[in-house]
Amino acid sequence: MDIIVVEGTHDEIKVKAAYPNAECIITNGSEISDDTIELIKEMSKKHRIIIFTDPDSPGERIRSIITNAIPNASQAFLRKKECISNNKKKVGIEHASIEAIKEALDSIYTPNKLEDTISLRDLYDLGLNGNIESKKLRDKVSDILNIGRPNAKTFLKRLNLLQITREELEDLLCKVK
Repeated sequence: MDIIVVEGTHDEIKVKAAYPNAECIITNGSEISDDTIELIKEMSKKHRIIIFTDPDSPGERIRSIITNAIPNASQAFLRKKECISNNKKKVGIEHASIEAIKEALDSIYTPNKLEDTISLRDLYDLGLNGNIESKKLRDKVSDILNIGRPNAKTFLKRLNLLQITREELEDLLCKVK
């Protein structure tokens, strides 16, 4: 059984609308407690943990905290444009369509212990770090890979999580330039 970690009750309701039998743990926002971390760690001993947080700064913070505590946790991502509220003021899983949630949870990324395929030097060489256009390029590649919109360090971690090679990254860059 998989355990899906979400930020709030409304996120859980939306996930259960897509997958009625889903088991969720709610973090109660970005101030994730030590007790919640311990619960997730304990559950990870017998179940696959899927981190499914909002594609915003607090969601990325929660994802980072949980990933640091449970490095083998799987990751599911929604694109920001897929989960904007009707009034365009809020971003969150609770605002996503059932189809977008299903797509995200059907396309999870699970870490493995393979060697890194991309280095920080590669990001510099390819213009994905260290210049004015780097963030725009990272965002475009991230959108294709559906991995959120991370900073350079997190982008590198996620590329390695996906085992993307430099050649594959170069191909992706050709598509977005």
